[in-house]
Parts: sequence; C-alpha cells; structure tokens
Amino acid sequence: MAQLTRDRLTWLVYLQLGVFGYFLYGFGPTVPLLREEQGISRTLSGLHGTALAFGTLAAAALTAAVVRRWGRATALWGGLAVLSLGVVVYVSTTALPLTLLGALLGSMGGSFTLAAVAPALIEHHGAGGPAAISEANATAAAAGIAAPLMIGAGVLTGLGWRAGPLLLLVLVVALVATLGRTPIPPVHQVPGHHEGSSRLPTRYWIGWGVLAACISAEYCLTLWAADLLRSRDDLGAGTASAAITGLVVGMFLGRLSGGRLALRFGVDPLLYAAIGVAAAGFAIFWASTWAPLAVAGLLVCGLGVALHYPLGIARAIDASEGRPDLASARAGFAAALAVGVGPFALGALADQVGLHGAFLVVPALLGLAALGVRLGGRSRYAPALTTGPDGGATAARSHPQRRRTRRPAG
Repeated sequence: MAQLTRDRLTWLVYLQLGVFGYFLYGFGPTVPLLREEQGISRTLSGLHGTALAFGTLAAAALTAAVVRRWGRATALWGGLAVLSLGVVVYVSTTALPLTLLGALLGSMGGSFTLAAVAPALIEHHGAGGPAAISEANATAAAAGIAAPLMIGAGVLTGLGWRAGPLLLLVLVVALVATLGRTPIPPVHQVPGHHEGSSRLPTRYWIGWGVLAACISAEYCLTLWAADLLRSRDDLGAGTASAAITGLVVGMFLGRLSGGRLALRFGVDPLLYAAIGVAAAGFAIFWASTWAPLAVAGLLVCGLGVALHYPLGIARAIDASEGRPDLASARAGFAAALAVGVGPFALGALADQVGLHGAFLVVPALLGLAALGVRLGGRSRYAPALTTGPDGGATAARSHPQRRRTRRPAG
C-alpha cells in the first residue's frame, strides 16, 4: 500500500484549493441575488458564467509560463491574491461591467491555484500523489458545501449576501498567518525534458479528452438535474435546488474515501470503477419518478463523479513526459470546453426531444471517458511495492518518470 504523509506543505496546498472551492461553489447562489439589485435580465446575468469561463481560459494559457518564470509558489499564492481581488471587485458594486470583471478575476486567480495544486502534490508525494489530489479536492468540496450556507446565513442575519464571499478574505489572511512561511519546493525538471516545451504527447491529449468528458458530465448534472426534478417529480424550485446538495455531498464523501482507495489500487482500475459508480447512480436518478430515490441516485452518482477529476488529472500528468505544470495548465482548456459545451448541448437537445431524453448525453459522456482510459494506455501511477532496505515492503514514492533505467554510456 502506497504511503501518504500529510505534512505542512500538503495541508497548505489542500487549504489553498479549499479557498478556491469556497469561491466556486458559493458563486452561483450570489448571481440571482446580485441580478435583483442590478435589475437586469437573466440573459445579461448569465454573462457572469461566461466571465468565469474566460477566466479559466486565461489561466490555462498563462499558468505554465508563470510557473516557468517565477515558480510554483507564485502560481499558488499569486492565484489566491488575484482571486481575493476579484471577490473585492465583485461585491463592491452593482455596475455590470465591474461585477463581470470581478467574476473573471476570481475565476482566473482560482484557476492559477488549481493548476499548480496537482503538479505540486504529484511531485511531493510520488506514488501517493493521486490520493493527495483526491483529498485536496475533498477539501474543496467541503468548502463548497459551506459556502452557500454562509451566504444564506448572511441574508437571514441581515448582514447581506456579500458577507459570504467576503469571508473568503478572512480565510486567505488566516492561511497566510498560519502556513504562509511553508517553503514550496521549486519545479522538478526531468532529465531530457523541458517544462517550457509546448508539445505534449498523444497519450496526454487522450487523457485530456477523458477529463473533458468527465467534467462535462459533472456540469450537466449540476446545472440541469434540478430542472428534471421539478418537471418530472413535481418538486418546488427551492426543494429541487436543495436536492442538488445530494450530488455535492456524494462528491465530498467520494473524494474523502477516494484518497484512501488511491493508495491501495492503481489509478486506472479505480477510474473505471468511479465511472461505473457514476453510471449506476445516474441510472437510478434518470429512471426514478420518486423524488427521494432520485436524490439518492444523485448521491451515488456524486460518489463516482468525485474521483473523475483527481484521477483524470493524475493520468494526464503521468502522460505528459515530465511536463506536469504544462499538463495541468492545458487541462484548464478541457474544463472550459466542458463547462461551455456540454450543458449547452444538453439544453439545446432538450428543446428538441425533452429534458428526460436529453439527459442521456451524460451516460454517453461517461462511455467516452471509459473508452479514452482504454485508448490512452496504462497509467504508471500504481501503488506497486518494492523491497526496502530493511527487507520489508515499502511503497515507491518517486514520480514514475524518475524511475527510468539509465542506459550504459556508449
């Protein structure tokens, strides 16, 4: 069984990603509240989601260059600084151009941090890296559960909805005060490869496609499941929206337990299993006309969806041939494409065949993801045991790329 030692650096990276999770999962509930103050249409208000996507794209284009020139610490801490600035701009005004700018800055800064998290944990923990990525995303999901509650509490107590997003600034200050001096190691350079190169192998791009399909399936569920519960199961708008918490709770539990599972099993079989669990949960949700069972299906689906991104990004980094930061940055394009295309395609199809039938896009995406795992070849991230100096079994901790056999000279 591979090992995972949670030291100060590990907890720092976990909590940095948790701050972004707080922003991301708390952003959606603030948009309709802001729209009422702005007095604008839903179409114009929806541009805030477009701003998030553009922020993700900007970070995907710039992160590798930032890490190459200024280091990974700049991406992690600088990302949180830009995210904090975005929150301040977003809550300080009702002028649409400025709230859009705030959303863009928040997304771009958070995406900088997100792109640096996976390479940092992979290089720091080696074979335990996928487990660490899963736990980091569990932290983000936990923060995502808390964020809407803080926004609602602000409204109920008279502080206003802005108190929820502003709490993020307190979290960042507390993180700087407690773990700000934790050293973040420089980027490891694999001999024979250069992080600055923009060429990534075909195996990476197959893994990139797996990520895009998985993220697209997740956002289709997140954005459209409430509508299906309302139209098919006769739930009220508030109840249907609250029911989506089942999906988020499933994702939190899945990522929390997935860290342990990733230490024991290889990445590929665990990802296949996660896709299967998500498909089973979707089948329950899609086929049920009894709301409690449908919500239970969403929770099961969340258990599987939880591991799609952590394991998918680990496979993509493994396939990058020593370019972890570039691989993680380019994965941002997959996320932006998935968020922008998948839910839109489902909505457009729903106008033609109905929402229930259009939801079959989700198992199709899961099938494509499973096919991509098969075509992408076997990942080398597996908790293979080697014999230690004392004769006992110890887990290999180094990055797979560092375990090559050197050719004899000449």
